[in-house]
Amino acid sequence: MYAASLLSRFMQSPSHFHLGTAKRVLRYVQGTTDLGLSFQKNHALNLVGYCDSDLGGSLDDMKSTSGYCFFFGSVIFSWLSKKQQSVAQSSAEAEYISASVATSQAIWLRRILADLSHHQIEGTVLYCDNKSVIAMAKNPVHHSRTRHIALKHHFI
Repeated sequence: MYAASLLSRFMQSPSHFHLGTAKRVLRYVQGTTDLGLSFQKNHALNLVGYCDSDLGGSLDDMKSTSGYCFFFGSVIFSWLSKKQQSVAQSSAEAEYISASVATSQAIWLRRILADLSHHQIEGTVLYCDNKSVIAMAKNPVHHSRTRHIALKHHFI
């Protein structure tokens, strides 16, 4: 999925390199059509999420890429890899934006599961690998080091 998303950035002016890469992706998809997802009966059906981002990974505009995935039991249930809308000033900001987007998705997924009569009593666990983000989420005090982060991301 990530490869197709990355290739879509070059649709306006593709080169022979991009065509070759697209063919390689299609060969991979063709060779993996027998793979699938299966839910196991004995696994606890809780929603668990993971989020991450890079810092300035896009060399064209220095924007970071956010990503998350959510597992329902042992099967991946929802995922995203997307370029952030603004340029992050630090790795903590890029990770915090990623965690914010993942938190929004977790809320939406919980509502969908509740509509399907699967009410998750405990909170959804979201794993993040940045200590600064974990500290900001546990103690959301706004100070000079985080004042540049847009307010819409402070609901984690």
